[in-house]
Amino acid sequence: MTLGQGLDALFRPRSIAVIGASQDVTKIGGRPLQLLLKYGYEGRIYPVNRNGGEVQGLPAFASVSDIAEAPELAVIAVPAQAALQAVEECGAKGVSAAVVLTAGFSEMGEEGALLQERIRETAKRSGMRVLGPNCLGSIGIPERSIATFSIVIEESLPKPGKVAIVSQSGNLASFTMRQAADRGIGISRFLATGNECDVDVADGIAYMARDPETEIILCCMETARDAGKLIGALDLARAAGKPVFVLKIGSSAAGSAAAASHTGALAGSDAVFDVVFRESGAVRVHSIEELINAGLASSVTGRGRLPKGNRVALLAASGGFGVMMADAASARGLIMPALAEETQRRILEVVPYASPRNPVDTTAQVSARPELLARVLNAVVEDESCDVTIILMSSSLFVPRLRDVYLAALEQVARQHPDKLLVLCCRGPEDAIARLNEMGFITIEGIDAVCSAVAALVRLGTTKAEGTPREKVEPAPPLPAAAFENESSAKRVLAEAGIPILREAVVRSVDEAAKAASEIGYPVVIKVLSPDIAHKSEVGGVVVGIKGEEELRKAFEGMMASVADKAPNAHVDGVLVVEMAEGGVELILGSKRDPIFGPVVMVGLGGIYAEIMQDVALQIAPVSEEQAFSMIRSLKAFPLLDGARGRPKADARAAAKAVAALSHFAASHASSVAEIDINPLLVRAEGQGAVALDALLVSATET
Repeated sequence: MTLGQGLDALFRPRSIAVIGASQDVTKIGGRPLQLLLKYGYEGRIYPVNRNGGEVQGLPAFASVSDIAEAPELAVIAVPAQAALQAVEECGAKGVSAAVVLTAGFSEMGEEGALLQERIRETAKRSGMRVLGPNCLGSIGIPERSIATFSIVIEESLPKPGKVAIVSQSGNLASFTMRQAADRGIGISRFLATGNECDVDVADGIAYMARDPETEIILCCMETARDAGKLIGALDLARAAGKPVFVLKIGSSAAGSAAAASHTGALAGSDAVFDVVFRESGAVRVHSIEELINAGLASSVTGRGRLPKGNRVALLAASGGFGVMMADAASARGLIMPALAEETQRRILEVVPYASPRNPVDTTAQVSARPELLARVLNAVVEDESCDVTIILMSSSLFVPRLRDVYLAALEQVARQHPDKLLVLCCRGPEDAIARLNEMGFITIEGIDAVCSAVAALVRLGTTKAEGTPREKVEPAPPLPAAAFENESSAKRVLAEAGIPILREAVVRSVDEAAKAASEIGYPVVIKVLSPDIAHKSEVGGVVVGIKGEEELRKAFEGMMASVADKAPNAHVDGVLVVEMAEGGVELILGSKRDPIFGPVVMVGLGGIYAEIMQDVALQIAPVSEEQAFSMIRSLKAFPLLDGARGRPKADARAAAKAVAALSHFAASHASSVAEIDINPLLVRAEGQGAVALDALLVSATET
C-alpha cells in the first residue's frame, strides 16, 4: 500500500458513524458525537447504539450493518472485545477508515495484543485503514471532521491553518495543538496514532506531505515501527517542500544497554534517529515549546525567507541583554559576525552612544525615541554579513505610549525589506502580536526560546532540497562461526572486504613467537587471542614496542601470566605477533546493527579516547567514500588529521575509503554480524594509507 494511502477518510469523510454513541457527553462514546454537532460538521452522522432509538437528537442504528450506506469513517468507542466485532462489521460493510478510540489492547499484555493483531488482519484483508487502537483519533479542522474525545477542543476548535500535528501520543498531540492554537497558529490536521496496528506516524507524515491544506508538519514520536516507511515519508515531505519538526522522546533500551564493543556503546538508537532526521531533512527539537516555536516561526516565514546560514545580528537596548543573547545564540550554534564599518557608521549616526559591532547595544535612547528604531534596523538588515536579525523588545508593547510608535517603525522596516528575516524577542497584547505576525515578524517570548527557534530555521534553511540516493546492497551469505573467534579471524575477514591490516602471525608458544617476529621484523606487538576477552589491554593482554628476541620472550611470559591472573576463565586461542606501527592519528571505526534502522557505520576519535571524548559521526550503512569523508570532516578531532599546529597531514582519504568499505561489508552482512569494532584505525601521513590495528566482530546470534 502506498504511504499515507486511504487517510482522506479520516479528515474529509462525507459521512461518519459513531459506534458506541452515547447520550452522555462525558463518556468517550458521547463526546465525538457532541463535538461533531457543536462545530457544525456538514456530512452525514450515524450514531450506532445497540439499543437504537435516538442519541443526541439523531436517529440511532443498532449496528453499522443497518445503515443504508457504507459510512466513510467509523469512530469506535466500545469495550475491546466489542471493538473487534465492530471493526469486522465495518470491514464487511465497506467502511473506508475506522478510528478505534478504545484501550485494552497490546498495552495491556498478551491477550490484548492478540485482539489487536486480529484488528490488523481485518484491516489488511478488507483494505480499510484503521487508526489506533488506544488512540486519541483524528481531526480535519477545515472540514470540522472530528473523531476524538480530546478535552482540548471542548471550548473551541483551533482556527484553520497550514500546520498539521502528527503524534503517537494522544496527550502530547492534544497539548501541542492547544498551545499552538493559543499562540495564534492555524491548524490543518490532527492525528494521534496510539498503538499503530495499521496507520502509523509515517503514514501521517506522508499524507500531510501530499495534503494541500498542510504546509508544516509538527511530529511527536517515541519510536518508529518501520524504518523504511519513516524515511520514505520524510523524503516525501522534503520533496514537497514541507518542513517537518520532530519532538523525539525516549531512548531505545538497546541503545543504552552495555555492548561488547566501543561501537555498541557509542552508536545508540537515539543517536541514529538524529542521523535519520538530519539526512531526511527533518529538524529535531527537544521540547514542546521548541516544537511550537519552530512551527510558529516557520509559518510566519513561509518557504521563501528561510535563512541561508547561521549568521545572526543581535539588537537590544541594554548591553547586559546583548551579552545574554550572544551566550544563548552561541550555545545553539549561531555566530555573530562584526557588522560592516558602513553599517556601524549608520548606527552611530542615529544613536551616537550605541555599541554598533554585534550585539548592537542601541542604549535606552531607542526606548525614549522609538522612531529611531526603524533607522537602526534598516542599517542592520541591509548588511549582507548576517542572515537573521534578532531584536529584543522586552515588554515595550505593553506601554501605550510606545506601542504604536514601535509598531509603526517595524511596519516601515517590514515594508521596505519584505525578504529579510527579522525575529522579535518580546511579549505583548494578543492583538499587537497578531499584527506583528501579519507583517512577517516572528514573535517569541524568551531569549533562549527565540535562539532555539532561529537555530531550527537555520537547520531547515541549510538542508539540501534533495537527499543523497541510498545505495542498495545485496545481502551476502552468513559468515562462518570461525570469523567471530578472535581478533585475527576478524581482521582476515575485514581485509578481504578492503580494510588494510598489518603483517601478523598467530602463534601458540614463545618459540613460535620468536620465529614469527624474526620473519616480520622488529619492532613488534604481541596480543593475547581469546573470544572471551574483548578489551585486551584491561587484562595486560597487549605488549607494544618489542625490539628484540630476549625482550619478546620476557614480554610473552609476563603477558600470559597477567592474563591467567586477571581472566582465569578465559579460553586462550594463542598469541598474535604483529608488525609495529608508530605515528599517525588513531580513529575508531565500527558498525552496529540498530534494531530499527539496520547497520549504522560510525567513525570517531579512537584509542583510549573513544568513549571519553564521544566525538563520533554516524550514518546509516552503506556510505560512499565522499559521504565517509564528510563524516570524518565533521569530527571535532578533524584538525588532528588536517595538520593542526604544524603536524603532518594524515591520510584522511584513506580513512574515508576504510569507512566506506566497512559500511558496505556491514550492510551486506546485516543478517549475521551485529557489531564491528576497529579500534584503532591508524591513519598515517598523507599518501601512506590507514591500517586496522585491532578488530572485533560480534555475531548476530550473540546479541
